[in-house]
Amino acid sequence: MPEQHDSYWAKTSSLMYVMLGLWFFFSFAVHMFVVPLNKIVILGFPLGFYMAAQGSLIAFVAMLFWFAKAQDRIDVEEGVAEEE
Repeated sequence: MPEQHDSYWAKTSSLMYVMLGLWFFFSFAVHMFVVPLNKIVILGFPLGFYMAAQGSLIAFVAMLFWFAKAQDRIDVEEGVAEEE
């Protein structure tokens, strides 16, 4: 049983670190490079402006759905999922 908990927490911790890395990237890294990104124009909008205004928010919502699905998959694999 402790081996199962170790495996569960290892997978959950890995997922958490990936999500933190993505969160940091879309929260800070993208915004640190707004000026160079503004040289790229997509549909008439500079990419840096778009990422600051909407792109990061869209990324956060997508990350939420991806995290929930990945955590649910881990729960099912490790046998700790809630019954539906």
